[in-house]
Amino acid sequence: MLNIVIFGAPGSGKGTQSERIVEKYGINHISTGDVLRGEMKNGTELGQIAKGYIDQGQLLPDNLIVDMLAKTLDGFQDSKGVIFDGFPRTIAQAEALKAMLAERGQSVSVMLDLDVPEEELMTRLIKRGQESGRADDNEETIKKRLVVYHSQTAPLIDWYRQEGLYAHINGLGQLETITNEICQAIDAVK
Repeated sequence: MLNIVIFGAPGSGKGTQSERIVEKYGINHISTGDVLRGEMKNGTELGQIAKGYIDQGQLLPDNLIVDMLAKTLDGFQDSKGVIFDGFPRTIAQAEALKAMLAERGQSVSVMLDLDVPEEELMTRLIKRGQESGRADDNEETIKKRLVVYHSQTAPLIDWYRQEGLYAHINGLGQLETITNEICQAIDAVK
């Protein structure tokens, strides 16, 4: 099984590169946000519990997110692996993912860190907001999201380094060049 964690600040290209990885390697894509929205839309028990937290402006407990991801993972038939997009976001979540995969006789193969300078992230996100109309892609909100990313999520880089699973990817440059660097990192662990 090829289980990949794709990591990077908002606007680093995780979604775009995830699509390319899924296509090339024939693995499944789990976007935490998509799973969460799907559970809530379908009115599942997990979705109703999650909605309660969200309606109160609270973060979901890690065990709830892991339960949703486990349910999604277990739903894939004959899967060659998964790319986790938007999860984990904290060391506690990384440890929970490691345990959940271990229960299934699996592990994370590699963590891809799409590294993009902050000025470029701002440019990309503001452009995305103008093109897509996404309300959260405005300068003030972007700055807050980047602060949260650097303070809460960036410590995962050291955690995955210690696990021996870290792969730095230069997320600045031509799309094809970035994809090729990602494929080299994946092929090295296959």
